[in-house]
Amino acid sequence: MKRFTNHKEAWGDFLDVKVCTKKINIVRLQDKTVVISTVTDAYNPFERKFERTREILKQFVNTKARIEIFTKSDLVLRDQDLFAQIPNIKIGISLNTLDDGIRKILEPGASRIQNRINAIKTLNDAGFDTYIFLSPMFPGITDFKAILGECKTYTQKFYFENLNLRGAYCPRIMNYIRKYRPDLLSLYDDIYRFKNTEYWEILEREIANYCTGNNISFGTYFYHEKIKNQR
Repeated sequence: MKRFTNHKEAWGDFLDVKVCTKKINIVRLQDKTVVISTVTDAYNPFERKFERTREILKQFVNTKARIEIFTKSDLVLRDQDLFAQIPNIKIGISLNTLDDGIRKILEPGASRIQNRINAIKTLNDAGFDTYIFLSPMFPGITDFKAILGECKTYTQKFYFENLNLRGAYCPRIMNYIRKYRPDLLSLYDDIYRFKNTEYWEILEREIANYCTGNNISFGTYFYHEKIKNQR
């Protein structure tokens, strides 16, 4: 993360390959949950070469730790041999659009949409505990019903997270909206300049009603700032 490093590059324009020869203290993590990855994607394109994530997973083979992975990459399929040797593992694929044109602009480093859908299907068919994580949900752009309609036969659980605009990420997204979706500019101003949470409150109710009505298991992770301030 940029705030913990001395990088001068813009967020998303640099990458550090971490090298650690010290083994993980597996005993300390027995019956604990280990989440990979909450900040950066553990299966970003450089993982294909450096295999940092794979080396970590090898240490959790035949342990009692609960391992949870979520990623935007179909490279996750490479490690199915290790997943099969980890008794308690859950794998999620992040998806926020079915439009690969949008993906190319907003998530250029992520796998193609169809590749991600194929990955969740492959993992689910192989018997792994899987889910789709709709994150981040872009106001006026992410069609959650379309995504659920496309993927509900491939996984049994869906989670939802709203788009947060912080730091250098904010001008990038706002520039995209001005250029490609000017019709949404007033909505984004209302949400992110004037801090109006009504859009998310309505959307959260829509998600709950739709998922409940269609017997879909779901969870929502909205209102980050409110949660943060309540800690």
